[in-house]
Amino acid sequence: MKLAVIRERRDAEKRVAASPETVKKLIGMGFDVQVEADAGMGASIPDDAFTAVGATIKPDLKATINDADVIFSVQGIEAEDAVLAKKGALQLAVLNPFVEKDRIKAYADAGMMAVAMEFVPRITRAQSMDVLSSQSNLAGYKAVLDAASEFGRAFPMMMTAAGTVAPAKVMIMGVGVAGLQAIATAQRLGAVVSATDVRPSTKEQVESLGGKFVMVEDEETQEAETSGGYAKEMSDAYKAKQAALIAQTIAKQDIVITTALIPGRPAPKLISEDMLKTMKHGSVIIDLAVEMGGNCALSKPGEIVEAHGVKIVGHRNVPSRLATDTSALYARNLMHYIAPLVTDGALAIDFEDEIIAQSLVTKDGAIVNARLTEGS
Repeated sequence: MKLAVIRERRDAEKRVAASPETVKKLIGMGFDVQVEADAGMGASIPDDAFTAVGATIKPDLKATINDADVIFSVQGIEAEDAVLAKKGALQLAVLNPFVEKDRIKAYADAGMMAVAMEFVPRITRAQSMDVLSSQSNLAGYKAVLDAASEFGRAFPMMMTAAGTVAPAKVMIMGVGVAGLQAIATAQRLGAVVSATDVRPSTKEQVESLGGKFVMVEDEETQEAETSGGYAKEMSDAYKAKQAALIAQTIAKQDIVITTALIPGRPAPKLISEDMLKTMKHGSVIIDLAVEMGGNCALSKPGEIVEAHGVKIVGHRNVPSRLATDTSALYARNLMHYIAPLVTDGALAIDFEDEIIAQSLVTKDGAIVNARLTEGS
């Protein structure tokens, strides 16, 4: 069995889909691992580190994937490169299928079996494969550091002979994995932290980390969570009530970190321009949802916008800004996904398995995932 690890080509992507640790284990499973030259350089992993554990370095993409049975990638090979892969090759990557429909079609046309790692169900036995959690965890941490870097004041309360410095007030909007890590990190830095989410179940999590929970609680919030643990889109009436509460709260904050995403939909707008106008000059907003349209009305992907005295930070691909650690975690996610599919040195895929059924998007020349085919 040949397993290929490619060099990522998209802007702002420094991660790699394997580490020397996982390559060694993959070889132990029976894979012949071939890594595209310089694939790990953005994550501070030189080619020598891969060859030292038994991998072979290939000069370019075609040489890396043309005979591979399995392809590991972070964001997936591009649509035009799908023809380079052999028919039936299994690719594991984060594919953004709801948005990149043409690329998914290209994989189907090329006869590839493509797995969207973000579709892995949130069940107990798939926790070690959960790329959204592994990457969002470090994104939440980095968001707080980015906020501290842009903020013109200190985070903790400081008592000095010259007077007392008040602690920063930080609000986290969206209490998923990224939001919880942001709460914990801001707390460790000494900030006064509050958080909001439409899901009542997150209240206890916020309070357990020392934060104050802020939300509109009504009958609709009891149905605000999907079976997979994600937030549902709320009614216009609820959004209006929540916006009014947030408008009152946000005016008192120094830093706001937004993390709210709804799978398959644009990011919900949580901060309007009118809300921005009420914030103190020198305040900072970190919009982790900027690449899906943003939670803040004025955020722009890849830019730091200053409006009404507020800095709005919209870094692209925040996990990639900690590429060494996020690559190591992502590589383990892929390794844990592929390991159960190997029996006696060969791939043996059970397409009826819940994890495979929910994450496989193309097979035998067709798009096969129900989340993508419903209503088509």
